[in-house]
Amino acid sequence: MRNLLRFLANYNHWLLFVILEAVSVVLLFRYNSYQGSTWISSANYAAGKIYEWSSEVESFFSLVGTNKQLTERNLEVEQENAELRQQLFDTTNDSAVFLARKNQPIGGLKAISARVVSNTVNRPDNLITIDKGTADGVKTDMGVVSGNGVVGIVFLAASHYSVVIPIVNVNSSISCTLQGRGYFGYLRWDGRQSATAYLEDIPRHAFFRKGDRVVTNGYSSVFPEGILVGRVKEIYNSADGLSYKLEVRLSNDFAKLRDVVVIDNSLMQEKLETLHAAKDSLKIK
Repeated sequence: MRNLLRFLANYNHWLLFVILEAVSVVLLFRYNSYQGSTWISSANYAAGKIYEWSSEVESFFSLVGTNKQLTERNLEVEQENAELRQQLFDTTNDSAVFLARKNQPIGGLKAISARVVSNTVNRPDNLITIDKGTADGVKTDMGVVSGNGVVGIVFLAASHYSVVIPIVNVNSSISCTLQGRGYFGYLRWDGRQSATAYLEDIPRHAFFRKGDRVVTNGYSSVFPEGILVGRVKEIYNSADGLSYKLEVRLSNDFAKLRDVVVIDNSLMQEKLETLHAAKDSLKIK
């Protein structure tokens, strides 16, 4: 104790200097908007880098599971392609039609590969941080998917990092349809298990069954039509009894999410803007 007091007595001017400097820095960044925004931007960049390094270490040790997941998904895609090929051939009796469609590019879609550097699955307001931002072409309201299906929607985009609202967020609402059935509803999460969500507002006259695929319906510029979301697990009545509420087992395991793709569907956005402009002009007339 005596040595500590002696140390403080000998270096009290240095301690006072450090304290005053700390107070000055706090006042500078707190009461000056430019310096404050610079500090926040730098802090976010540093945090993003730390998350990125941590994610790289985790992804290295999870390569075996990831490769297995990709193999299973590729097999499923190959089976779906084979079924679609056979259905198209049976309908047209002409393989040239299928070959023409196979070689036709998907117009307006741009895929931006990204990696998850931060992710939560045990909160009501889960968020995902990815290592791509505006410098890479990412913008707010763009859709995010993985090899297994829909992930979420970009909420904030900085220069080199972006924040995504995933399906497993209570604020998420995505318009989906039962593939091959034509009925659509809104997919929402109840804040509980990260493996399931609920497709609501399915009409009572709808015909479907457990195991049906739930996919995006393409009614917005966020996701193109037909991207897998999950499969029907259970069927319930809505609270008012006027519609069905379907429990959906999500195709993505959000706890193991690593590699994703941001979808830039600019062509669809242009089409929607044209339609809105046309409707406005008709109202004016």
